[in-house]
Amino acid sequence: MKTIGLIGGMSWESTQTYYRLINEGVKAELGGLHSAKLVLYSVDFAEIESLQHQGNWPATAEILIIAAQALERAGADFIVICTNTMHKVAEQVQLAISIPLLHIADATARVLKNDKIKRVGLLGTRFTMEQTFYRERLEHQGIQVIIPNDVQRVRVHTVIYNELCLGKINNESKQDYLEIVRSLKDQGAEGVILGCTEIGLLIQRSDTDVTLYDTTEIHAQEAVNVALNHLKD
Repeated sequence: MKTIGLIGGMSWESTQTYYRLINEGVKAELGGLHSAKLVLYSVDFAEIESLQHQGNWPATAEILIIAAQALERAGADFIVICTNTMHKVAEQVQLAISIPLLHIADATARVLKNDKIKRVGLLGTRFTMEQTFYRERLEHQGIQVIIPNDVQRVRVHTVIYNELCLGKINNESKQDYLEIVRSLKDQGAEGVILGCTEIGLLIQRSDTDVTLYDTTEIHAQEAVNVALNHLKD
């Protein structure tokens, strides 16, 4: 089994979901008392969040590079950044290490293509929805991306940082999210990406008839697949 290196803490609320899903995935594959071999570097999200909203992405990259290099020294065979937004600096992190980094958008694109999805809605932080680093990764795979309107994007972003990252689950926010999901479907989305690792804490597949793609689940399963790949051969 390969050792997974997790860069977590962004927020820890979703990092614990990664930990659970990865271990559940390994147990499902190997049975018995098997669990994942992994090392976790958890950052202080307050520092990251402040730099994000200042637009100081180079400084956020340095924090993640330090984390990734520490994980590599600790014996990780590959890196998983447990957040969508910080994949904005994924390329800088990859260049600073000699082990692979599993990109969350690439993992998501593989699932979408397998489901023959051509047009998909995207929810996430304003950084993820509005900037090109994530959408272009999907569009290069032939997947058209639809994002909410400006007012909806503000609402989605605010709920993530002011509620979900603090562990707060609000029913009014849930209903707002579901309405935004429906509006994306009305615009032709064949499914909607939960492109922030906290969103799955608020809405689930059972809440809507729109197909939801939870990136936390997808990314965690990708980590399991890579970790166990040599065992399946």
